[in-house]
Amino acid sequence: MKALGMLGQVALPGEVSSVPVARRYVRDLLDSVGHTRNDDALLLVTELVTNAVRHSRSGRPDGRVTVSVATHNGTIHIDVADAGSADHHPRLCSQVSADSSGGRGLWLVQEIASAWGWHEIPAGRVVWFQLTGE
Repeated sequence: MKALGMLGQVALPGEVSSVPVARRYVRDLLDSVGHTRNDDALLLVTELVTNAVRHSRSGRPDGRVTVSVATHNGTIHIDVADAGSADHHPRLCSQVSADSSGGRGLWLVQEIASAWGWHEIPAGRVVWFQLTGE
């Protein structure tokens, strides 16, 4: 099997203001390869970077979030690495009311991505997703 082709990686401050920066970065990379599911990728990057900032140690002062983008045979693979958390693990919320302003991030990832998951790393945690081209 051919290895993933790395398109780029960016480390950003663990702040909400980094969310639009991550979106622009990913959009520019995906535009450069002409991927067809850019809107889906941008929505999911928004959700994962927001979760990393809100629910991991990356949201502390001097915290960082790293976004990596790779491609293989028309499939985009995006990793969002954060500093992890002893109290929070990625999970789908089973009870989200229609009036709730949050809790749908990983549900969206599950519904839109071709595949997704998460794993621990020495520096924290990676949540990833893949999108196949249409």
